[in-house]
Amino acid sequence: MSHKGKTQFNVTWVVDADDEPEWDRIFASHAAWMEGHPREGDAALLAYSLSKGPELSNSLAPSSEPTGKTVYVLNEYYESPAGVARHWQDGMENWAADLGAVVKASAKASVTTLHSGTVIHGLW
Repeated sequence: MSHKGKTQFNVTWVVDADDEPEWDRIFASHAAWMEGHPREGDAALLAYSLSKGPELSNSLAPSSEPTGKTVYVLNEYYESPAGVARHWQDGMENWAADLGAVVKASAKASVTTLHSGTVIHGLW
């Protein structure tokens, strides 16, 4: 199913090796919390994934040496921007402790976020 025209929430974190255990803990908690998101309606969560791998010294060269840091990429797709708004509201109400842990840990990481992008191309 293509997500073209749907709403994407994407965050990339680049973290130091020493911080990886805390991020793994946060993301395990996050995955469990995400299971409670609605799957139908305007705020529906359509897809969720989290990937993890080494940061490379040359981002465009897959064979370049790792830097020793870890990259986490979070992708969430929603039916509409209402899903992202609901996600943040629910996070503040029902995942507040670990949302605070994300904010704290993010202060030590490099973070890039797309809060409510519109998917302009998509396959399947």
